[in-house]
Amino acid sequence: MYKYTIARQLATKRVITNRGDEVGKLVDLLVNEVTGDVELLLVEVDRESKLAKRITSTDRMIEVPYSAVTAVSDVFIVDEREVVGPSPAQ
Repeated sequence: MYKYTIARQLATKRVITNRGDEVGKLVDLLVNEVTGDVELLLVEVDRESKLAKRITSTDRMIEVPYSAVTAVSDVFIVDEREVVGPSPAQ
């Protein structure tokens, strides 16, 4: 069963990793017009977070695949590996 929510309630929700590190805040969603599935989260990166230093993008905004989302409540929880990519040692 799907749980529906009003998109306005999602605006500016915090996005954190499954390890508790701050990513930033949700700015927008990319929705597939045909299927209605959410494909990407557009997140404004919190430049003060330690995770921001590991993100390769120099933009203030990053795209996080919806497949990275593991939970949504008061915050979006995303799999850190899908946000920053693999570390050089891997």
